[in-house]
Formats: sequence, structure tokens, C-alpha cells
Amino acid sequence: MKNIFAAITFLIISTGLSAQTKNNISNAKIAFELKNLGIKTGGTIGGVQGNIAFDPANLAASKIEATADANTINTDNSMRDDHLKKEDYFHVDAYPKLSLSSVSFKKKNAGNYIGQFNLTIKGKTKVVDVPFTYTEQGNAGVFKGDFKINRKDFGVGGNSMTMSDEVTISIEAQAAK
Repeated sequence: MKNIFAAITFLIISTGLSAQTKNNISNAKIAFELKNLGIKTGGTIGGVQGNIAFDPANLAASKIEATADANTINTDNSMRDDHLKKEDYFHVDAYPKLSLSSVSFKKKNAGNYIGQFNLTIKGKTKVVDVPFTYTEQGNAGVFKGDFKINRKDFGVGGNSMTMSDEVTISIEAQAAK
């Protein structure tokens, strides 16, 4: 359960990758997954807002900043969702937003990039590498990526013998160019 909460938080932060400029995000999906008692479990988080100025031809000038609403955590279990919002996990009363802010970008190959981001959860900021794809569809940029974090790096969930420390976060976002 702790891992689920951490995963959701990271996904929200990851969604920052999908914003484009002055909250030009038209669609965003953040999902997270971790193991609890050896069983994969997960959920989603929403309320993504952000500014994206991503130019594949000028990565040095590109910038992505986004936040997600920790109160939107959804694991399809309202009792678990309420538990994840408490102090041991996301502490949404004190930290209602998760944030992601780009530091730098590198091109791997056609359409594939690695972004280095400052991810902030529960007031703790860590640098994370996020591999993602970027494609253009009409007047929109589409971002998709997956990355892993350690929930304990952000003080989410404490020690657990049953819940994995590693959380996989998947993002998919569309933003106006």
C-alpha cells in the first residue's frame, strides 16, 4: 500500500514531462505500479497542470514544469486511497501537490530522449532520469515514458516487509505545441 502511494506520487511528478506551455496539457495519464505481498498493484493520479516548452531542435532551451494533485490518488479502493493521503504516505494536508521540473534533456535517437528532472514529493526533492518518447500529432506533442523510483527516498510509506520500495511510474500526455 505504501508503494502504491509512492508510485502515484511519482507518476504525478512524471506527468510534468507531458506538459507544454502555460498549462497546455490537453490529456494526461499517470499510472504507478509496485508489488505488495508479491502481487503487482497500482493506480493513477490526476490533476496535472504545467508548462511545457519542448523543442527537439533546441533541447538546451526546452523546459518542462508540472504539478499533480495528490488528492486525486485512485487505486480503485477508497479505503486505501484515504490511507495513502495520510501523513505516513503522501500527507496531502501538508503537501497537496507533487512537482516535476526539468534540469536537462539529451537525445538518445529519433524521437527518444532522456530528461533529468527535479522531482518533489512531500517536500523532498531528488533528481530522477526519465526516458521518454516525443512525437508530434497535428498541433500537439505526445510524451510517453516509464521510470522507476524508490518510494523511501521521498519518505513515502516507511519500512515494510511486504511492500516493494521500487515503484514504476508510467506517463502519457498530450500538450498543445
